[in-house]
Amino acid sequence: MAAEMPPKLLFKYRAFSPRLLDMLVADELFFSDPGDFNDPLDCRPSLDANLPNGELELVLSRLREQRVLAEMQAAAKSLRYRGPKTIDHIARHSQKDASRLLEDIRYHATDPSYEVDDPLHWLLRQYLEEELLRRYDRGIVSFGSRATCPLMWSHYGDQHNGVCAAYSVPAGAEADLHKIRYGGSRKVLASDVAMMENDADARRRVDNAVLLRKATSWGYEREWRLIGKRGVHDSPLELEEVIFGIRCTTTVKFTIVQALANRARPVRFFEMRELFGTFRLKKYVLDTDELVASLPRRSRSINEMFEELDERAEIMKSPL
Repeated sequence: MAAEMPPKLLFKYRAFSPRLLDMLVADELFFSDPGDFNDPLDCRPSLDANLPNGELELVLSRLREQRVLAEMQAAAKSLRYRGPKTIDHIARHSQKDASRLLEDIRYHATDPSYEVDDPLHWLLRQYLEEELLRRYDRGIVSFGSRATCPLMWSHYGDQHNGVCAAYSVPAGAEADLHKIRYGGSRKVLASDVAMMENDADARRRVDNAVLLRKATSWGYEREWRLIGKRGVHDSPLELEEVIFGIRCTTTVKFTIVQALANRARPVRFFEMRELFGTFRLKKYVLDTDELVASLPRRSRSINEMFEELDERAEIMKSPL
């Protein structure tokens, strides 16, 4: 994967939501399933079946057998099934499953309705591509590399109503961070898939094509990806700043500032503003003293203050 070092700060744009509070207050990150991304082509490469059918069958059989074996081992572990008989049964079942899949593919390839020159080759490519993608069950957290991108604020920062969190990368976390490449081909070579378990270069080419390539039009994101197990996990990064959008309300600012007030490692707060006469943005230090001086407020307070003045006036009017 990418050997390039990440920038000093990485930026996560979010709308205000419970998940945002989990991210900031509980210091958690949500590693998303790539299948839920807004771009259906993201993390879905096309397989170039550049091997003869016999070799494609071997590669597909191995991938299928490995996946079924891993799934059954995980199930047996959760049920606390152990012992040589269980291990042997799982191994035999995974082998039979792979053999049965190939038999089904060969049978369906004899269907005369397929309008392709080599139905077997076409089917093997389809199933091999599916198995390849099922191996990539990783979760992804996406970051930008700048806080002043208008498109990022509009698309991911709730049209400037949300926030942008800035993270530094501690030593040891770099290995799971990877830079996205834009443009180029979506193809993955079957020959690389066949070699990726024993050839680091082949594995890197497959990984890059599956996880780290997007269409050129997404280039404005300047994206870096943190890759890990899917779901919510403690953040391996260090929260450094919270930047509020131009339209972010004072109450949202107050809520987040107060929520992070007692954080062991202090966080800096900024607000985004326009640069006069341009379409550019710049962040400015947020005056948190002024913010907390006016909030929280209670609407009845003013009424009570006037009631006290009225009471004093009545006392002064009354005869001695």
